[in-house]
Amino acid sequence: MILLQGAQLNAQLSQKIKYYDETEEGRQELYENFRKKCGVNEDPNYNAQLDRIMANLTKGVAAIDPTINSKPYLYFVADQKSINASCSMGHVMMVNAGTFQKITNEDEIAAIVGHEMGHGQKNHVARGSKKRIQKAVTAALAGSAVGASIGGGQLTSLITNVALTHSIAHGDRKHETEADLLSFDYMIHTDYNPGACAAIMQKFVEMSLGSKQSGAVALFNPSDHPDSEKRRDAYVQKLYEYSKNHATAKNGVVIVNGKSLTAVAAADGMSSAERSYFILGNLATAYHKGQDKYSATVENGTVMLGNQPIIKPAEGDESAQAIADRLNAIK
Repeated sequence: MILLQGAQLNAQLSQKIKYYDETEEGRQELYENFRKKCGVNEDPNYNAQLDRIMANLTKGVAAIDPTINSKPYLYFVADQKSINASCSMGHVMMVNAGTFQKITNEDEIAAIVGHEMGHGQKNHVARGSKKRIQKAVTAALAGSAVGASIGGGQLTSLITNVALTHSIAHGDRKHETEADLLSFDYMIHTDYNPGACAAIMQKFVEMSLGSKQSGAVALFNPSDHPDSEKRRDAYVQKLYEYSKNHATAKNGVVIVNGKSLTAVAAADGMSSAERSYFILGNLATAYHKGQDKYSATVENGTVMLGNQPIIKPAEGDESAQAIADRLNAIK
């Protein structure tokens, strides 16, 4: 009987996961359940911003993974105050209202959403859910009055409830690292600044969000995510490679060909380090697209390398001309 129950449980688990992940009916059911469970924030600005991010990133994803066109995302702004986003099976995604309230830079929010789309495109939740759901169902069975005799509609109902509860759980750290790198790959196929990936991790470091902090709710889930400093540094390495090994940044200083280009001031609500990664993103894009064959110039107060804007100096920065002259000398 126990073996039969185990076989029955496995079969129904597989069926339920496939229903939520692969059928439109299941996807819509999961979507509506999450909206009821998490609440929906109708703020028009948040929703318009999420629509714009999803449209831009969908094009970025499609450039390297066209399967997204056959399984578009169902998404909403969840009425939750924390900074967080989640992607369930079936490409059902939510971004908390707190994310929009506390992060004002759209490129940084796009980097977060891109991470979740990485989970979705690689089917991390569906692939990793069965064992977690089976463990939870087994525990529920052990604690139920009917115990091993449960079956039929009761078992289906139990599996459904547990699947809903566990379907936004993330996988192992390998999945998290893969999702991070995919977010970068998606971003470079959009008009967003790829430096935002490193910048948002720097922000989390400064906000004390990440796996190094105990006793606090961290972005995503500290138990299965590498800490924010390591994630930031991995993104900086990606930017260095994207620049064809010409540009990097460290401690708020932007570096070109091993020489300091400029020390960046804190501005626009960003620390020196966070802002430096946006400048690095611009430089990496310029080098990747071959704009370094042109001279750096100053146009309307902005340092340009070819047709790529690099930095518009803020209070505390060096002058645009000083930065452009140094870039020409070291590029």
